[in-house]
Amino acid sequence: MPLDVLCIGHAACDVSFFVDQHPQENTKCETHESLEACGGPAANAAWLLSSWGLRTGFAGLAGHDAHGRRIREEFVSVGTDVSLLELRPGHLTPLSMILINRQNGSRTIINRKEKGAFLSVDTIALLPLKPRVLLFDGHELEASLAAMEAFPDAISILDAGSWREGTAALAGRVNYLAASERFALQATGLPDLQADASRRQCLVDLRKQFATRTIITLGERGLIYDEGHGFNELPAFPAHALDTTAAGDTFHGAFAYAIFCSMPLPDALRFSSMAAALSVRKAGGRTSIPTLTEVKEALAHV
Repeated sequence: MPLDVLCIGHAACDVSFFVDQHPQENTKCETHESLEACGGPAANAAWLLSSWGLRTGFAGLAGHDAHGRRIREEFVSVGTDVSLLELRPGHLTPLSMILINRQNGSRTIINRKEKGAFLSVDTIALLPLKPRVLLFDGHELEASLAAMEAFPDAISILDAGSWREGTAALAGRVNYLAASERFALQATGLPDLQADASRRQCLVDLRKQFATRTIITLGERGLIYDEGHGFNELPAFPAHALDTTAAGDTFHGAFAYAIFCSMPLPDALRFSSMAAALSVRKAGGRTSIPTLTEVKEALAHV
């Protein structure tokens, strides 16, 4: 059956520890609160889209181990197509340790991922999926390029969290570049995006470099974007942040949903921003993803 959205990229297992403050080097600290779940940028987006009722597939690489099987089981539980999820014997499933600061909700992530291990996608296996939307996170460049070649009419979105080979190569090829502040600074060389002039210059530089619709998320400072007609900005919805883990993944998954539903870009960004704002109010990554009903109701009461 054809898919609505195909997400390609990174899947991991996450272990989150909640601490009263970020620990200093060469010290010990104790916590009584932790969470274990699956995660990853494209993986969380796929889980969100599946749980929101879209026919969604995930393509990525994990190990043929307990962590990899858990990743597959969590996808299956929400109906995600896992025909392109490879559980490779001898490969270590990516594993993340996340420290969440209770004082401000910030998260620090340490990710273990094997170098030089990439997903190879069989074009014959791709073709029956026929997705309308493609979402990449830059971790699986070869598979992402293969999907773009197989589905030239699909709307493509890049979740560019940081500058790496995959995000750099895909940024100028997709219909929507949805970049983090970190990626934007790495791509442009600007020192920060605090001033209005810097934010405007950043969008100009990214449009010149990649020539596509560009969005830069700025966390609690909202976002800026240019769909080809110049600078625009959208403030963040107020939220007391308990845990910011997966807020960006939630934003990108909600954005893919909005684009699939043919929302105009300003409406799609407002919708996605609300989903992200709701997510930071709960602990954990995937456990903090709001339901579609929650997002719609929150928007209706703004």
